[in-house]
Amino acid sequence: MESPIPEDEFNRLLQLADYDLDNSELENSLKDLTKLAGKVAGTDISMVNLVDSFTQWTVASEGISLKQMPREDSVCQYTIMGKQPFEIKDLTKDERFKDKFYVTDDPNLRYYWGVPLKNESGFNLGALCVMDKETKYISPEKVELLEIIADEIVNRLKVIKALTLLKAEVKSAKEKQKQVAHDIRGPIGGIIGLAQIIKEKGNTNQLEDVLDFIKIIQKSGKSLLELADEILSSREEDKKELRLNPDNEYNLMTLKEKIINLYGVQAEQKKVTLEVLVEGNHKEKPFPKAKLLQILGNLISNAIKFTASGGKVYISLNLAEKSQNKELLLVVKDTGAGMTAEQIEAIMKGEGQTTQGSAGEKGYGFGLPLVKHLVDGMNGVLKIDSKLGEYARFELRLPV
Repeated sequence: MESPIPEDEFNRLLQLADYDLDNSELENSLKDLTKLAGKVAGTDISMVNLVDSFTQWTVASEGISLKQMPREDSVCQYTIMGKQPFEIKDLTKDERFKDKFYVTDDPNLRYYWGVPLKNESGFNLGALCVMDKETKYISPEKVELLEIIADEIVNRLKVIKALTLLKAEVKSAKEKQKQVAHDIRGPIGGIIGLAQIIKEKGNTNQLEDVLDFIKIIQKSGKSLLELADEILSSREEDKKELRLNPDNEYNLMTLKEKIINLYGVQAEQKKVTLEVLVEGNHKEKPFPKAKLLQILGNLISNAIKFTASGGKVYISLNLAEKSQNKELLLVVKDTGAGMTAEQIEAIMKGEGQTTQGSAGEKGYGFGLPLVKHLVDGMNGVLKIDSKLGEYARFELRLPV
């Protein structure tokens, strides 16, 4: 059965990517609202789901431990199609859902009610949904309360986004502070040197009247120089040189861990080997994490989708440092269906088309063009190499 696609799906995905969310770290921020939704509706299960190009991510849940599922298997893919709540009284009697694993197997769901999570630009990021093994009636008063909860969820996502940006700006301000300190060291050093020369000549230059003033200049200059040195190379900062700020930074090892935690399930379900290698000499060096999960996530999900059972998805992570500049070198390669030259050209132009995965998974055609758009926005470079029926290889170079 054909899966629904929102009318302006590419821009919806751009809006979701702009939040730059780590789906594995939202549970604590949204847990209380998720639980409240279940209490209001009187259902055993409640979830906050975000829907991206390939996957429905359950970022907070109550009564179920589900973390993700293919988008084409979800009910929420229908909820994000409109502006109003979406309700299924009996999933077992609906042709679209009666054979889904969550209906035929544990938890044997029957009832679904969901409301879109609409942001300030009018795009549906996902859905707040409540479900149960028995059919339910949700009164208009409860519907209104659930819609208020959904609005508050979007507000919290907005706050998380704003805080992330603010922390990045604070870090940038600290870097500028260091630069200012560096810039004043030269002039201050000159003042101290000049004062020292004058002081050493002393009475020879008959400067008794200004000698005390010169001494004050020297003392003040030394104090400023010590302050600059403290800002540039304080012991505490030296200790923290390789310490991550988890709010806005990764290193290669933490990025590897994120990839395995987020996409290992998809690979395991498909019986595809997911191998993540960290290369180079800068495994612990921090770098900004902005948009990395959105970019790599789409590439990895796409690779798993087009790789048959028993195949392999290989990911290489490297960080190159040249002078003050850093560049991430990322490779995602699969042993899947591959692509034609025409398909590669379409992706590089930011175009896409719906395709089927190796096991019949639904393709929405927006994931790879979204990657190209995000990479271009970071002034990065995307290269694609593929051989039809054998492999596809995506190479990324991202300045960080």
